[in-house]
Amino acid sequence: MANPKIPTATELREQGFVKRRKLIARSMEVFLFLSASLSVFVTTAIVFILVSESWDFFMQVPLSEFLFTTMWAPVFIDPKFGVLPLLAATLQTSGIAMLIAVPFGLIMAIYLSEYAQPAVRETIKPALEMLEAVPTVVYGYFALLVMTPFLQQFIPGLRGINLLVPGIILGIMILPYVVSVSEDAMRAVPNGLREGGYALGMARWQVAVRVVIPGAFSGITAAFILGLSRAIGETMVLAVAAGQNPNLTWDVREGAATITAYIVQMSLGDVAHGSLAYTTIFAVGLLLFLITLSFNVIGFYLRRKFREAY
Repeated sequence: MANPKIPTATELREQGFVKRRKLIARSMEVFLFLSASLSVFVTTAIVFILVSESWDFFMQVPLSEFLFTTMWAPVFIDPKFGVLPLLAATLQTSGIAMLIAVPFGLIMAIYLSEYAQPAVRETIKPALEMLEAVPTVVYGYFALLVMTPFLQQFIPGLRGINLLVPGIILGIMILPYVVSVSEDAMRAVPNGLREGGYALGMARWQVAVRVVIPGAFSGITAAFILGLSRAIGETMVLAVAAGQNPNLTWDVREGAATITAYIVQMSLGDVAHGSLAYTTIFAVGLLLFLITLSFNVIGFYLRRKFREAY
């Protein structure tokens, strides 16, 4: 019977190296999986908390009353739970913000992508992204103490607390998101498509509008959805400059509470934990989550559709 081969020191070191490499690779795989799963876990936990806490509210308040009545007064002796005033103010300020961010953001992205020299681009883009570093409460007091008195000189009937100025400031706040993501998407369009447009006799602006924007439409859509979600979820600007009085109005010169401003107001500890008024925080939070989710689903559909088209 042959004696078993005794591994040499070199073979033992190689075997140990292989085992350590496999262990490290497996450990990194597990770590990366857990990291990727973290976002799913957090989102699931948020949804679970919102739904479970809102369940008590909707067991006592009909969904039809919540969505379709026009009076929101959850802490009154005779409480009213019509969320339309909060929803209308939220959509109005977000709409004003998008009216500012979409055209100006798209124009700035086209300039940075198609016209600006590299030195100019590397100067303007970081300076624009510095707007993201400004605390939102600073934007809120800038809207209240600077922009509102200035615009009152030109807009008759503009009140000190209004929806117009916070909407404009929101548009300025989300401008870096729109410009940065849109410009990155435009820069990713292959130069061959641009050269084909020039070969057909197109001017630079025609190439930008007819070639670059359609080619980058999925990324531009993502930029708009990101900016819209950011505007809908903004809190401090609206809590400071838009007011905290639920007011169903379509006149943006007046003030009104938004969903996020109401959540801030009710979270200050003035209502008893577990009361019906307290559960309204989670009910309106769930509504805000569903609105944001809807916009993101629409954005995902548009990105997939135009990515397949181009």
